[in-house]
Amino acid sequence: MLIHLIADYGVGDLSFAEVQQRLLRHFADATIVATPVPPFDTIGAGFCVAQLGLNDGPSERIVYHNVAPRRDEAGPRKGNTGERLVKAVLANGTLVIGTDSQYAFSFIRDEATLLQEVPIRAHGSQFRSRDFFPDLIAEVVNGGADDGPILKAEDFPPVPTATVAFTDAFGNIKTTIDTAPAPVGTELIVRLGDRWAKGIVAEGAFEVATGELGLVPGSSGWSLQSGGKRTWWELFERGASAAERFGQPRSGTAVEVAPAAKTH
Repeated sequence: MLIHLIADYGVGDLSFAEVQQRLLRHFADATIVATPVPPFDTIGAGFCVAQLGLNDGPSERIVYHNVAPRRDEAGPRKGNTGERLVKAVLANGTLVIGTDSQYAFSFIRDEATLLQEVPIRAHGSQFRSRDFFPDLIAEVVNGGADDGPILKAEDFPPVPTATVAFTDAFGNIKTTIDTAPAPVGTELIVRLGDRWAKGIVAEGAFEVATGELGLVPGSSGWSLQSGGKRTWWELFERGASAAERFGQPRSGTAVEVAPAAKTH
């Protein structure tokens, strides 16, 4: 079995090791792959959940995510109560289970055959993803914890439009733009926060010259139940880092693009 563990614990953080250790109590032969996202980054987590869950992989696969900023209530939280735990079953059979925090389920909400709340103790641990969740995942896999309310896609927010979704190690900025904003070859002004740069719409990353910024169909995306494929466009600077150019923008930063001729 393959278990993807997506969380904002931090690269190399002890928390990843502790959670993996608890999971291996129940899934001794599993391969666990840890994927970190920035602190409280529910958009990045949701993007990774979909990319790993909806694409080709082993039939026995769990995507377990925990990014829980506990922002659903602004006041003090007695007993460290946190967001509810939700499971989803995707059309390819992949089990997704994790905290229902903002956009964590947004990218898969329309691609799930089942969305259901998993009953859990509401309080009692600051580190629920280690102390409670591994036991519940095992229970779900064994056919239990199935008496929670059934949820609908509309119970989760849609994917935010035209924002930063995820930045990879090369500094390529993967966005939630899924269609070309202008014909190939169009020169653009691209703005993220207080930074802007000139770029060009291209059909592929290496169709831009070295040092040039391109808005290109990225390597991330997945097939849809309704047919076709969703491809997310990304900002790519050949030979450099688009993320550095734009000041390392956080997930959720608005991506504004306009043909250069219309900005003068």
